[in-house]
Amino acid sequence: MNQILRLGLDIGSTTVKLVALDRDCAVVFSQYQRHYSDIIKTVEAMIHQAHNRFPDSKVSLMVTGSGGISIAKCLQVSFIQEVIAGTKAIQRFYPNTDVVIELGGEDAKITYLKDGPDQRMNGICAGGTGSFIDQMAQLLKTDACGLNRLAKDANTVYPIAARCGVFAKTDIQPLLNEGVAKEDLAASIFQAVVMQTVSGLACGRPIRGNVAFLGGPLYFLSELRQGYIDTLKLEDSQVIFPQNSQLYIAIGAALSSVETKAVAFSTLMQRAAKIDTMEFSESKRLSPLFIKHQDRPEFLARHGQHVVKKRAMDDFTGPCFLGIDAGSTTTKFALVDGSGALIYSHYGSNEGSPISSAIKALKQLYRVLPAGARIVNSVVTGYGEGLLKAGLKVDIGEIETVAHYKAARVFQPDVDFILDMGGQDMKCLRIKDGTIDSILLNEACSSGC
Repeated sequence: MNQILRLGLDIGSTTVKLVALDRDCAVVFSQYQRHYSDIIKTVEAMIHQAHNRFPDSKVSLMVTGSGGISIAKCLQVSFIQEVIAGTKAIQRFYPNTDVVIELGGEDAKITYLKDGPDQRMNGICAGGTGSFIDQMAQLLKTDACGLNRLAKDANTVYPIAARCGVFAKTDIQPLLNEGVAKEDLAASIFQAVVMQTVSGLACGRPIRGNVAFLGGPLYFLSELRQGYIDTLKLEDSQVIFPQNSQLYIAIGAALSSVETKAVAFSTLMQRAAKIDTMEFSESKRLSPLFIKHQDRPEFLARHGQHVVKKRAMDDFTGPCFLGIDAGSTTTKFALVDGSGALIYSHYGSNEGSPISSAIKALKQLYRVLPAGARIVNSVVTGYGEGLLKAGLKVDIGEIETVAHYKAARVFQPDVDFILDMGGQDMKCLRIKDGTIDSILLNEACSSGC
């Protein structure tokens, strides 16, 4: 007699999870994989793998997760909200749980199960989630697991903001520049995530009793999990860490699929094969920059009217002037002659250290600078203005908004509006009567930068 499998498919913001439960609710198949924004192919591949393992089984499937509604419709199965799915799994296997803490790729949740269900979740920002951890790991030239290995050898924890990547980098960058050990920074990043959850999500409600830890980050990152345990002062008997905690939302969906009708696995495979043909509804788009291919040359010509004047560097002699922009993520050099013509330029990542990247770029400039050329003055602007001015003895430090206006005025003398997109900030400058009248700047989030 063919067995009936209960499948749960959790399509999250960064990963896809698929589990199969047997009649005793034991996990007989599981997959956990990053989808890298290609959800359709990842789902197809996972279902195909499960079918190869159990080709003759009948299955019931339920889908959950932030990206699951459209997939559920295509597979002609039911959708369950992820908090309900996770709660169902916890209550089935750990009914004594008081609080559930779950970290995902772009969300964080606290679910209180005693004294009336109460669920807290981050809203418009992914600060303090798996994506935040990935971003901070890149800053230290590693990945999330590398961050975990570093944190094991930490000695000191520094205060770092976790609400936003901008705030966190603002805290981390000076520590990097001061030579703080990466091990200490890794532990500090994890502690920042802990505090973001405990203070930002709990909003004053105590996290007590038996606490369950779910989600990929808390499954794979032992030091992050330990940070919660230490901060909440949990005893070993209060810590609930399920064997398949990274799959628990999918397990909850599989448990809920018991209420749905089972079909032959081959039928589900046929539906899965049609996923890539389904249509997704899109938001209304802006008008295109040009409609016909014939309009493209005119568009390019219009946008190519104002270009930087350039001159060859090989035979240049005389005085020249160096501008350095030490931005939040990149370092830029511009060397110009007395008329403002560009002789040399550099644009590259600051690699987490504005001073090191500037020295590297400066050495490269001196290697190619002709013997007859003399840098007679230099100006630095940007996030690292103070650091580079002091460290490299740059002649002048300039506020970047003033630098923006001075450059814009070269191309458009009567400019009255400047929009700047940077690595971590956006600025809107309004010019009136030849001076900067007002400045609007993003403050709490680097989204869109």
